[in-house]
Amino acid sequence: MVLSRNGDGARRWVDDVLGVATLIGMVGALWLIFIYTPVELIQGAVQKVFYIHLAAAWNAYLSFFLVFVASILYLRRPSPAKDRFARAWAEIGVVFTTITLISGAIWGKPIWGTYWTWDPRLTTTLLLWLIYVVYLMLRGFVGDPERGRRYAAIVGIIGFIDVPIVHMSVRWWRTLHPDPIVATAEAALPASMWYTVLYCIVVFTVLALFLVRQRLHIDELRETLLDLRTTAR
Repeated sequence: MVLSRNGDGARRWVDDVLGVATLIGMVGALWLIFIYTPVELIQGAVQKVFYIHLAAAWNAYLSFFLVFVASILYLRRPSPAKDRFARAWAEIGVVFTTITLISGAIWGKPIWGTYWTWDPRLTTTLLLWLIYVVYLMLRGFVGDPERGRRYAAIVGIIGFIDVPIVHMSVRWWRTLHPDPIVATAEAALPASMWYTVLYCIVVFTVLALFLVRQRLHIDELRETLLDLRTTAR
């Protein structure tokens, strides 16, 4: 499939807008996190990792939800485009889950005295990461590409079950992890912290969209190259 010039031009314009918005947004996020928002009285400066941690976790949830939806649609009516969409979001979801785990470890070290503990929230998040790493690796272990895509779609659907488990783990089990700060009235975050939380979530979401579009574009270029090679034979 060879892209038209008009379509390619429109895509580049959207990508440029998203790229510039992401760059400016990230600079703004750093300013809000490290300069605008006050230092938390109890946890100190390390609490500022919270803004990155929460924004990454939100986008991991969003990414795996989109994998879930695309996988259902793929099983109902298979198409390579749906599989590429699901795989791209799975890759982004794994990246954001990795950021969530690393930022959580950095945040937790001075609070808990350790980078890692087999806490229900941490353990279920690690399991979520492993599930979608398996999702991405599965195609390479299955000889038939179509069957590999189908197996991956099944994993993408079943794996999403862990997302609500991760989210509700702090309510279902005894855990060191704090309750969802943005979902509790008693949290009473100052306005400056709320603005920073929401801003970081939006910026990370724009970043996710930008990265997914680049991944899909790479896949389309690869498909075009394969078509050209097939035609030349």
